[in-house]
Amino acid sequence: MSAKASYEGPQDDYAVEPVPGLPAALPEGERLIWQGSPAWRSLAIHAFHVRKVAIYFALLFTWRGVSARLDGASLYDTLSYAVGIVPMGVAAICILSLMAYGYARTTIYSLTSKRVLIRSGVAMPITVNIPFKRIDGAGLRLHQDGTGDLPLTLTPDDRIAILAIWPNIRPWRLSKPEPMLRSIPHAEGVADQLAAALTGARIPALRVEPAAAPQAAPDLRPAT
Repeated sequence: MSAKASYEGPQDDYAVEPVPGLPAALPEGERLIWQGSPAWRSLAIHAFHVRKVAIYFALLFTWRGVSARLDGASLYDTLSYAVGIVPMGVAAICILSLMAYGYARTTIYSLTSKRVLIRSGVAMPITVNIPFKRIDGAGLRLHQDGTGDLPLTLTPDDRIAILAIWPNIRPWRLSKPEPMLRSIPHAEGVADQLAAALTGARIPALRVEPAAAPQAAPDLRPAT
């Protein structure tokens, strides 16, 4: 984290939260606009990649079975050899699903009239505080299940520690990490509220990134 931090925290204030998700009472003149948490199934798929892991073990199961059969093994021996990989796959999927469930249960996203707060962590929850003045822009990435991700682009001089905020981070942004509200139910409605709050703070309009073609997404600007 650089000297000019993009957030005030992390803070281990979970035990004394006056309002769930907020480490302290909001100052006078600041109001809470929205609070929410990730949908755990969507988080499991998009952040913990449970679906990809399941496909990997399914392919491995098939490969073991086909290779054993081609080597002349009996049908019983082929199935026995292929099934040997199943417990590992089930265990991996269960562990990742439990992690997603735990993070979803302990994560609270808060949007106020002046900042975005991300409270997350299973063993030791911390709160990351991102004032609007540290935000250079925001985006929306929708998933087919109706949930969505809202990445926040920080100002050029600001950085954030990946380990302090994971998994609430945009993938593949290692040189310039972007905090992200992940797997939000009814994400379009939340994006509208975020866009209105940022527009009021004179932050660039929220950009929408369709899942089918994120690179070709146009910038959307609110009507004046």
